Amino acid sequence: MKPMMYVIGIAMLLFAGGISGINLYISKTAGHVIYEQGQTVPKAYAALILGAKVHSGGRLSHMLEDRVLTGLELYRGGTVQKLLLSGDHGQKDYDEVNAMRVYLLKHGVPEEDIFMDHAGFNTYASMYRARDVFQVQNVIVVTQKFHLARAVYIAQQLGLDAVGLAADRRVYMPTSQMKSVVREMFARVKAFLDVHLWHTQPKYLGKVIPITGDGRNTVD
Repeated sequence: MKPMMYVIGIAMLLFAGGISGINLYISKTAGHVIYEQGQTVPKAYAALILGAKVHSGGRLSHMLEDRVLTGLELYRGGTVQKLLLSGDHGQKDYDEVNAMRVYLLKHGVPEEDIFMDHAGFNTYASMYRARDVFQVQNVIVVTQKFHLARAVYIAQQLGLDAVGLAADRRVYMPTSQMKSVVREMFARVKAFLDVHLWHTQPKYLGKVIPITGDGRNTVD
């Protein structure tokens, strides 16, 4: 019994060490291109705003609203020329990307400068489709700080010239924040495997819609 417990203990330590090591590696690799102030981030052609929860009636959750507002500031300040909204629109009655688009239109962004990725079901798919469907080359990734290292790391590993801008504009619910941080630890491990071992492809790709064109071509 004791040898078995010893083996299990060693296996658990190796497992925990692997998770910690990958998390640290991703943080270090992407950390030098993550910014917390929009005024300091270098210019790029597009901002990629990652989706998050949308409430009934199309109301943006606090996290998503902060991402959209941060992207809006980049656009208004001339730091980016286009906004790419990537999120979950896999069901008829749940639509993150059109909710973000409506918000931006109400704030005066021309519809031709708003692109929607309806199949950004996860961070990896958003980065992959940004590259292959929307032909994005250089981009500012916009999301909360806990999420940025993984997002930027995936983007860079897929060949995008990417930096990240934190969209933390308020204090979020402590339970929600803790849950996100814990989940992120394991999501980074999956991202590492997606990039380096599994070479995962997104569920959908589809026709090319260049980010240099007209965003109205993405309206469903």
